[in-house]
Amino acid sequence: MKQHVFLAVVAALTLRTTFLPAQQAQESKPPLGFFVTSTTHSGNLGGLAGADAECQRLAAAVGAGGRTWRAYLSTQGTPSQPAINARDRIGNGPWYNAKGVLIAGSLADLHGDIQRDSNLIYRETAVTEQGSPVNGRMRPEGTDNEHDILTGSDSHGRAFPPGLSSQGADFTCSNWTSDRPEGRAMIGHHDRESRWNTSWNSSHLTAGCSLENFKSTGGAGRFYCFSAD
Repeated sequence: MKQHVFLAVVAALTLRTTFLPAQQAQESKPPLGFFVTSTTHSGNLGGLAGADAECQRLAAAVGAGGRTWRAYLSTQGTPSQPAINARDRIGNGPWYNAKGVLIAGSLADLHGDIQRDSNLIYRETAVTEQGSPVNGRMRPEGTDNEHDILTGSDSHGRAFPPGLSSQGADFTCSNWTSDRPEGRAMIGHHDRESRWNTSWNSSHLTAGCSLENFKSTGGAGRFYCFSAD
């Protein structure tokens, strides 16, 4: 009888020793604060409200819905509405990805206000809310490049002034309400790879605002989500 009790105690201690480190690691992991959407979209996101709701929905699906989530998107000014800057919508940081990696400690670090390239956004860290990688220029054979991430922003995270092109088009797919081929949107490269501009938030314009237009230049209508609290 004593031998059975002794063996039971040893087994319990062994199980506790085995699982305690994993439990402690899970408890000490920083809360999710940044991700690239796992879903793909056209330029019609339902405006900023629709994009924010998508961030909130995706975060809730992985247990992070208790935080306030904002899409990293700017909108351009209109005669009736002022411009909105992406950087003004996302709080002050710090932000961690689904793997617990620090992306940026502050807005200044995120945008290189004081020192350039002071954030840690690149292909291995700019993962979805589930922690899954997003295809970039380096990707499995037979799959598409999806490194164009919608932002509508300049490199400092601010909206562009209206009427920059000869056609007077904006760079936000009509403030994220259009999926027409006539529009355009500014994107960044989450993998920081490009032949001309490796910026994570302001690299080049899309060829239009439909999902097919986005695919033609290396994107899938994904965007960044940040916790704003």
